Amino acid sequence: QVQVAESGGGLVQAGGSLRLACTASGRFFSMSSMAWYRQAPGNQRELVAKITSIGNTNYADSVKGRFTISRDSGKNTVYLHMNTLKHEDTAVYLCNAVASTVARGLFSDFWGQGTQVTVSS
Repeated sequence: QVQVAESGGGLVQAGGSLRLACTASGRFFSMSSMAWYRQAPGNQRELVAKITSIGNTNYADSVKGRFTISRDSGKNTVYLHMNTLKHEDTAVYLCNAVASTVARGLFSDFWGQGTQVTVSS
């Protein structure tokens, strides 16, 4: 199984910055991608940023130019650098890892528990 753990959330004023970290651990054969999603109360879960095994990235339009996703492949860790935070960025941020647990196996989604980010206006 794959365990996914996030850290780095908290309370910050609008215009401030935070860095989230996510580490995938356990027994897996291959990692296809890791991503950050967020979900605010009453809203659907949305993709914030994603990075693939070869380093391709994509971002939600609402965070382009403000957020950056990066990775340390050796540590199976991804980071989300969030700058110029806005009140509307307030949400639970969840890390997603897409991995296969056996050679030539199917890829599955693994999720962390989430970390709260609150931006005060």
